[in-house]
Amino acid sequence: MSSGSSSSTRCAGCKHLRRKCSPDCILAPYFPPSNPGRFASVHEVFGASNVTKTLEQQLPDPLRRDAAESMVHEAMQRMRDPVYGCAGIITHLQRQITQLRGEISRTEGEIAQLISSAQQHRSPLSPHGNGGLRGDQSLNIFNSGLDYHRNDFAFNDDNFP
Repeated sequence: MSSGSSSSTRCAGCKHLRRKCSPDCILAPYFPPSNPGRFASVHEVFGASNVTKTLEQQLPDPLRRDAAESMVHEAMQRMRDPVYGCAGIITHLQRQITQLRGEISRTEGEIAQLISSAQQHRSPLSPHGNGGLRGDQSLNIFNSGLDYHRNDFAFNDDNFP
């Protein structure tokens, strides 16, 4: 039987479905034979007919690769979490964003309290109300304290984009 060479060139979709892979196979560009698990998970979650119908009939050529990648990602997540899939990840990330926004808000409040406290401790005897320092000098002293603490935590510009 000489089908040995044609079976090695079948895409992962056709190989999984045990059918002949034509040169114009809609699955071949998105499900190469080198990674059969991609199609297996997509097939299990969406079904082969839905995948081929979506790629072939419902999407223009430029959008097909992104759609195939999205289906693979969603299928993998559904395999890990059959109930929530990608929605579970999105919910988790939304919770993290909410927590981080709260942390930022608390930190901004602490900074505002520190600034307010520094302004209240200025000397009322000086013409500038800050122990004889001009306003920009007082701010520089406060900022140098922040730089000192920032250096304690080894922050530098290399860590930020």
